[in-house]
Amino acid sequence: MAEESWHEARLIPTSGINGAEEQERRATSALLAVLSAVKEFGRGFVRPFGAPAGTLECFIEVPFMLGEQRLFPDGLIRVSRGSKSWTALVEVKTGPNQLAAEQLENYLDIARENGFDAVITISNQIPAVAGQHPTKVDKRKLKKVSLHHVSWSQVLAEAVMQKEFRGVADPEQAWILGELIRYLEHRKSGALEFDDMGESWVGVRDQVATGTLRTSDKGIAEVVARFDALLRFASLQLGRQLGTEVVPVLSRKEAADPVVRAQALAQSLCATGELSGAIRIPDTVGHLVVTADLRAGKVTCHVDVDAPREGRPTTRVNWLVRQLKNAPDATRVEAFVAHARGSHAAELLSTVRENPASLVLDPTKELRSFRLASTSTLGTKRGRGRGSFIDSVLTSVDDFYAEVLGTLRAWSAAPPKLRPATVIPPELDDSVPAALASTDYSSQDGVEVANASSAGERADADTAVETS
Repeated sequence: MAEESWHEARLIPTSGINGAEEQERRATSALLAVLSAVKEFGRGFVRPFGAPAGTLECFIEVPFMLGEQRLFPDGLIRVSRGSKSWTALVEVKTGPNQLAAEQLENYLDIARENGFDAVITISNQIPAVAGQHPTKVDKRKLKKVSLHHVSWSQVLAEAVMQKEFRGVADPEQAWILGELIRYLEHRKSGALEFDDMGESWVGVRDQVATGTLRTSDKGIAEVVARFDALLRFASLQLGRQLGTEVVPVLSRKEAADPVVRAQALAQSLCATGELSGAIRIPDTVGHLVVTADLRAGKVTCHVDVDAPREGRPTTRVNWLVRQLKNAPDATRVEAFVAHARGSHAAELLSTVRENPASLVLDPTKELRSFRLASTSTLGTKRGRGRGSFIDSVLTSVDDFYAEVLGTLRAWSAAPPKLRPATVIPPELDDSVPAALASTDYSSQDGVEVANASSAGERADADTAVETS
């Protein structure tokens, strides 16, 4: 038999998973075991929940009594440091299964009675806003016990970043973490990607197309929440590839009150048929803004870039064009000038490459910034696959970063040059008595000539850039 048909032994096999219960139990056991085995991953997982650095222990299906009920939370995490300890109950859901409010409230009661610190939930649900729990519970039960949620997409992203980018000191622990990643990436694990815009998607989409959608209509709240969840998933997916933390951008008001963001999206969807949001990627020139226009059937990604603060207008345009060697010709470039509203000029990148002056309508006005935008067809289907809304947005984000945003660097001024440290006077005429000399040599002698020479060099440099 050919070796190509042999199956390599896996630490966490996906074979033998029959039903949601077995899938959930195996995912819970695999994750908690790796958390306790891989120190860096375990520490990174519990740190955001307020756990101290210490020895991490994990248990599954620990029995507790609540009144006359005997309940079994999926897991328990305990971090010990000296005489102090931090403990959290864990509830896990896989596949399309949703977290239940009654079950979570029971676990919050158990945690309070036993002096535990938190309840952590893990499922495929992605809340619209980071830090927001997808399941509403009685807030009175959160006075002494905190409730946290992590999506499986986030767990996978953190595992990949820890192994591939941050690093794991012990090679065997790194291999164990790799086995968890391999397991979670398998379709049978139950750790699903974002794959559904919700039951209300088709109805809301059709109402947008006909212009009959109202902010009070049923289903609009679910659609805008799903769009924000899609942005979070896109951020996690991109961050997993880049090895850095990519997050959606929210204003202070939106972060403090998710209703503000939801209302703004709902109003925009009704008025213009657009859903939009921004993503922050560390060390890039600006936020990646995504706009899905359901009426036009287009998705646009754009970024705003500050122009250089010196040089002629065409020199500033050339500075931008030189960084866009791999960008598509269809990329739209807009120029903005000082003390003006709206864009000063807009052209396709193919035109700007041939004629940088096409963005300079008035050479006397200072170019302050540029906007680069890429537009593609927006899918309409509810789920995943060809022609779907989700895949069209994800593809647009990835392509725009790879072809445009990822190649841009912010402008920085050249460092100032030192003046000559010492003044070297010209040779003195010994035939002239010192008493008759009216002036001595100054550092200002020859400044006019030097300035004229520098100005000429700068002009030559600008001309060279414009003709390149």
